[in-house]
Amino acid sequence: MIRSAATHLTRRLAASSSSLASSSAAPISNRSLAPAIAKQTARSIHIEKKIEQLGIELPPAPLPKANYNIVCLPPGDETTMYVSGHLPIKADGTLITGTLGPDHGGMETTMYVSGHLPIKADGTLITGTLGPDHGGMTVEEGYDAARHCALNIIATLKSQLGDLDRVEQVVKVFGIVNSHTEFKHQHLVMDGCSDLIMEVFDKPVGYHARSAIGTNTLPLNAPVEVEAIVKIRPE
Repeated sequence: MIRSAATHLTRRLAASSSSLASSSAAPISNRSLAPAIAKQTARSIHIEKKIEQLGIELPPAPLPKANYNIVCLPPGDETTMYVSGHLPIKADGTLITGTLGPDHGGMETTMYVSGHLPIKADGTLITGTLGPDHGGMTVEEGYDAARHCALNIIATLKSQLGDLDRVEQVVKVFGIVNSHTEFKHQHLVMDGCSDLIMEVFDKPVGYHARSAIGTNTLPLNAPVEVEAIVKIRPE
């Protein structure tokens, strides 16, 4: 009798577990997925309807033009889609081409000016090393040399551009000062260059960023060398 009762209880537990699995597991899964599916479906229909209302005509979905995929869905990440670069292709399949910059058929240009040495109008090169405590040039003499570097840079701009009014912005000048180790006034030497640029171009065109460093030697024993980055207007 005890064995019969135990057998009966085992059968009831098994039936209860089977009923629970069949009546609750599947519906819970369906209920959890249904809102998400419905939401996605509704959103898709909503956006497509809005595009139609706006009178927007979508072109055919483009195909890759080389050995790559138009989109990538990384394995294990179903929520992020990486979309390849798309070009301005019209609905009829034609590609819009051209370069931005209505004034000259392109964009504004940045000119990188090579390092210029302090060459005077008569062609002579100022030479020497900064550091009066070691028999070298004074700050004032270095200032004058840096000013001549600026004059040479402006002469190059005039030669290359034809019209100095095309200088949109002197973006940055970089000065290298030939100096003894104990000399610490490279920034004051470079004021000779910066001051002239400001005198010629004024604010805001001539107001530039700047770096000044010291070195133990320069080509031809020049005391200063200056390079520049200049933004120019179209012709």
